[in-house]
Amino acid sequence: MFRNLARLITAPPELGPSGPAIQVFRVHPFQLSRWLEEAWVSARTVPEFGVRTVNALPFLGSDQIVDILDLPAPSAATVAPPFPSGINPADVGTFNGQVFSGTLPLIWDHLIYAYLLECTGVVEVMAEVVRRFAVGETLNTLSADGTRWVRATEELFLREPPLFAISGIVSEARPDLRVTRRNNYWRMFGMEPPHQVPARYRKFGHADQSWRADTGEGVNSGFREKWTELLRQVWLGFENARNGIGPNATDREYVAFLCQSLRDMMTMRRRGGQLAREEFVHVTTLSWFHLTLDSDTPIVADLKAEATNPADRLAKIAERVGMSAAPRSYELFELADLMSALLRAIELGLFDRGEDAETLFLDIAGNEGVRRDMNRIIDLWQSATGDRVKDRPNQPVRVPGLPTAARASSAAGGGTGRQVAPAATLNPAPPMMSAPPVPAVSSASRNGNH
Repeated sequence: MFRNLARLITAPPELGPSGPAIQVFRVHPFQLSRWLEEAWVSARTVPEFGVRTVNALPFLGSDQIVDILDLPAPSAATVAPPFPSGINPADVGTFNGQVFSGTLPLIWDHLIYAYLLECTGVVEVMAEVVRRFAVGETLNTLSADGTRWVRATEELFLREPPLFAISGIVSEARPDLRVTRRNNYWRMFGMEPPHQVPARYRKFGHADQSWRADTGEGVNSGFREKWTELLRQVWLGFENARNGIGPNATDREYVAFLCQSLRDMMTMRRRGGQLAREEFVHVTTLSWFHLTLDSDTPIVADLKAEATNPADRLAKIAERVGMSAAPRSYELFELADLMSALLRAIELGLFDRGEDAETLFLDIAGNEGVRRDMNRIIDLWQSATGDRVKDRPNQPVRVPGLPTAARASSAAGGGTGRQVAPAATLNPAPPMMSAPPVPAVSSASRNGNH
């Protein structure tokens, strides 16, 4: 969300490439908190993934969930809206008393965007930066803009949110925001960030993983298996599209089936608007840190962590505070936007038919961008996770999600007297982030290797 705001605020040329981000960080945190209420209503566009996603509305599980949780509308044109943000895009140091309205639609990223960025360790690293500035003098002296960033980060993301705010997903019912994020990732993707929460922040439910019991059966435990199989089939499509002779093993209807399966799983978790508010909060939180590391912003300069990409900046900052970021952070940062756009498109059912699914891999006029992004997603996912999606299996891969009882029946011959080869299984992949942060390590190179 905050990267959206940076596109809508005027930045003086003398601020350089970091100008838009600097202007966002100069807005008072109270105004930013009120702007999130306004963004909840106006963020109604999905990231672009092909022409059919342009100006498309995100699928949130309910057409009413935004209005249900929104602030009341003024009863008349002469009545002021409740607590406007008053952000003045031409001068962020002033308050204009109006609801902020931009010239571009706000993009609502998918929950996967927050998950992938959290796997880099950015939340824990930047939280440690704020803590150190708050309790001691172990880091460099802050600049004026660095001080603004530290204050806003602590106010917006490292304390309980204001009462009755759309970001208020901390209460006695769910007292730990870190557990809440892991709960939501687990329900939607059957995955959680592979790093441990630093010991100083661990609360009830971390050590024994008891929070998983709260989810019941509402977990998409087969998400990663279906997702990996989709990438494998699309890659086969890329290879077979170049075949001049010989059989074409790519089945576009099977690719469409995999997209349908993923859509069904995600929409099941969204019934009645579930996870919409939580997704908004998590995406907003991670976009703040993404914006912080997208360029050499003042806090990055204060920490002497200037670099050419977010992953290297994060690695340098982590080293400054005695921690380590994910060894594949470069891939995760780049994958976040691409995978967010693709999953939004899948949720909208844009690849449910075979003729639409084949646009993911066939060279068809007008889909060059889709094919390029899909190819990049496959490269990044394989590098980040170790899932060998480009390797052809030695035996047929079973249809993901086939019930256990059915597989057992097939393995026994299904009453036909035939012996069936055992189904291929998905081997656990290396973690996308290193285990608990450890004392200083060397910064990552562009490809994420130390």
